[in-house]
Amino acid sequence: MAMGACALIAIGSPAGANPMADAVTADDCLPGSDLRTKSGTEVHDPNELSPAQAVAREREVNSILAGLPTHRTTIQAQVTIPVVFHVIMENDTRAGGNLPDSMIDAQIRVLNEAYAGATGGPDSGFRFELVKTTRTVNPAWYGVGYGSAEERQMKSALREGGNDTLNVYAANIGDGLLGWATFPQRNASSTDGVVILNESMPTGSAAPYNLGDTATHEVGHWMNLYHTFQGGCNGKGDHVDDTAPEASPAFECPTGRDSCTKKSGTDPIHNFMDYTHDSCMFEFTTGQVSRMQDAWTAYRA
Repeated sequence: MAMGACALIAIGSPAGANPMADAVTADDCLPGSDLRTKSGTEVHDPNELSPAQAVAREREVNSILAGLPTHRTTIQAQVTIPVVFHVIMENDTRAGGNLPDSMIDAQIRVLNEAYAGATGGPDSGFRFELVKTTRTVNPAWYGVGYGSAEERQMKSALREGGNDTLNVYAANIGDGLLGWATFPQRNASSTDGVVILNESMPTGSAAPYNLGDTATHEVGHWMNLYHTFQGGCNGKGDHVDDTAPEASPAFECPTGRDSCTKKSGTDPIHNFMDYTHDSCMFEFTTGQVSRMQDAWTAYRA
């Protein structure tokens, strides 16, 4: 059973001051999902994975891998992931969300550079190929909110492909969010995929989150990565050995931040799975690559 997690960050407000954030409960979290949002300095995480939930996910993936006739811990050949990109629009104007092909192409390039290690870190072995773009005028879906009826309707109507197909939905998503994603599951449902704020894409208006790394971050969750701050300073954290423990999300680009002073290493603020500005994050680690490869073998291959 895939476990769920969501995190909601209030925009420029102290924790507890955002009524929409405070309204989120565990019941609002779809199985195996995560939220990333714009932020001031505070985070509200009503349903981050507990240590027990994280252990349950680890047991599941290990059980699946153990049952396979062959399990390669390292992907020997490059895996190309087909991408179906869904542009959700209020109307067919640029102001209404009609993104030019150039923005979509630029977003795919950002994903490929990040996952190839071109900006830092190792090559993951994964590449992304845009196979189809859809454009849908639907004002109700344009401002889609996480866990809403509109999200379910949108994905049910538009999602294409199997477990190995990445469906990306770009819209003027609600509640000040930058995006959310589903963790991999044994049998992907129509909810599987990544939702991003359209203006977080390259050349978009959501600075300092407009270089395309919201998609990089959310695809990381789609590939089974947790936040670098998962679990805080104790336990197994994000279940990746080479990401230093981190007590809480990092914002902006706080060089030298060390939120777990009793553990070795400064906070991994340059990691794509933190909450820093797009210009600050540029790498995955070798351990994260191994984790993504294992999850691909278990769930999406």
